[in-house]
Amino acid sequence: MSAGASAGGSAGVLAGPTVGRGLIYLIFAGFAWGTAGAAASLAFEVSDLGPLALSFWRCVGGLALLLPVLWLRARRRSTPAGAGGLAPLAEPRPRRLVRILGTGVGLTIFQSAYFAAVEVTGLAVATVVTLGAGPVLIAVGARLTMGEQLGRGGTLAVLGALAGLGVLVLGGTAADVRPVGVLLAVLSAAGYAAITLLTRWLGRDGGGGDSLSTTAWAFAIGSVGLLPMVLGEGLLPHTAELARVVVLMAYVAAVPTALAYALYFAGAAVVRAATVSVIMLLEPVSAAVIAVTLLDERLTPATVTGTLLLLTAVAGLAAAEARGAAGRRRLVAPA
Repeated sequence: MSAGASAGGSAGVLAGPTVGRGLIYLIFAGFAWGTAGAAASLAFEVSDLGPLALSFWRCVGGLALLLPVLWLRARRRSTPAGAGGLAPLAEPRPRRLVRILGTGVGLTIFQSAYFAAVEVTGLAVATVVTLGAGPVLIAVGARLTMGEQLGRGGTLAVLGALAGLGVLVLGGTAADVRPVGVLLAVLSAAGYAAITLLTRWLGRDGGGGDSLSTTAWAFAIGSVGLLPMVLGEGLLPHTAELARVVVLMAYVAAVPTALAYALYFAGAAVVRAATVSVIMLLEPVSAAVIAVTLLDERLTPATVTGTLLLLTAVAGLAAAEARGAAGRRRLVAPA
């Protein structure tokens, strides 16, 4: 899931890709994140595993896979061949604590609420609402907390996204779109938006920190924070198809979590932010395709209309961001 986008940053496992390779990384990450909810749906079908337990095991698995990567990177940097260049400035401890705790709590809410939304209202609606509402909440939050201007295009995109949410909630039957599931998806989007806004706020002076280590810390915080709640919900699945559940959980931890995060970080370092936003629309699109073709979910006309409105709104926000960035470049260009 687009939790990878939330930690945002330029320090990836894969150093220095070209723009073309970065686009391939981002496309793979978008498709991979779209499969996380499908794996969750399959796990829910064959076991009593709950969304909090699935989120807990995703955090534990992602952390277990990222720790060796961080260790290898630290070892490589400690060798004479990897010690060239200027050492990065040390991040102040209070700032680093805020970044790590904020990202950890936000990521936990983001993942847990998303899996809960998938369980309640289905993969397609949960993913579209989360990924559609996230950029809108980010745009509004950036306006309120950092004074970033929405502009006419951004305002229209926000209104379009709200209209899409309204169509999804009010246009479908209770069997197709469940309001509780939509609210959980919006909560997930709020967690995603909070992480992104925190990262943007901390990165305004170039102090966003290392995204890969931040993600590892976020997984650790999520694991610790979720454990008490998961013990009440049920830590281990009870099922006659235990091997299938284990494979699904291992897949979620490895492909749409550890691998997709690494590829996203590497790609986002060399591709424009607006382009990244549009490419990440592959996640809800791939999730919707999987939901219809493999999970037999039904897309009503209201669901399709609301989905198109939300995705158009996200594309509009990306276009507005691109125009704003171009305008800022013209202002700072030498006369």
